[in-house]
Amino acid sequence: MQNPIEWIDIGVNLSNKQFKDQQAAIIEDATTSGVSKIIITGTDLQESRNAIKLAKTFNQYATAGIHPHDAKENSDSAFQEIAEMMSERCVVAVGETGLDFNRNFSTPEDQQASFLKHIELAKSTGKPMFLHERDAGEAMAALLAEHRSELSNAVIHCFTGSEEDLRRYIDLDVYIGITGWICDERRGFHLHDLIKLIPEDRLMLETDAPYLLPRTLSPKPKNRRNEPKYLPHIGEYIAKLLEIPVEELAAKTTENTKRFFNLD
Repeated sequence: MQNPIEWIDIGVNLSNKQFKDQQAAIIEDATTSGVSKIIITGTDLQESRNAIKLAKTFNQYATAGIHPHDAKENSDSAFQEIAEMMSERCVVAVGETGLDFNRNFSTPEDQQASFLKHIELAKSTGKPMFLHERDAGEAMAALLAEHRSELSNAVIHCFTGSEEDLRRYIDLDVYIGITGWICDERRGFHLHDLIKLIPEDRLMLETDAPYLLPRTLSPKPKNRRNEPKYLPHIGEYIAKLLEIPVEELAAKTTENTKRFFNLD
């Protein structure tokens, strides 16, 4: 029987090789768990193509963009194809893009150049931005601040930063995506206090599957793979932290998601 509570997962890497040839079952399990829709993340040119194909096949949504790790690969021809993807009805956001100064798989200069291309694309299309940020909160906020008035919207996906970072983003009136990172006693418990600072109309939820399996999940799957069907577990965990009914959190975050991505 389908769960009567509706959730939407704003970040699923459904084209990841861990999900190879299993996407139909994964979506079916998610639906049964109450996850009515997922947004499939495009992280580079090929993965954006894959995300769109999967979104069309399974009646879901997708983003299209080039992750900061791959910013060095963001050629003019590649980005032109990303721009053309914006005309696809299932593509609801520009990204995943942003800044990651933690690993610097691409140089900070390449990352910022790529991020600015995505910002211009978001401005010209009116689509919201799906953003990645690690150890780059000050630089991210500074670039967003320069262009925020011309952007329809933006979400900091999988927020894991500091209170200072969070307050910068709230001041910029962007949305915040929270994952099962908040369930991780080793590195995510600082979010227990920070989530209470997020305005209720700016909070969205995601799994970032197949990554970030909630450590509070019991029993854990043998394959240690996160899936969108576990989003309700994250929601229940957050509802307890916020001391609100889980139904209220689901309704509010689903409403926020539909408004942000302009979903049907």
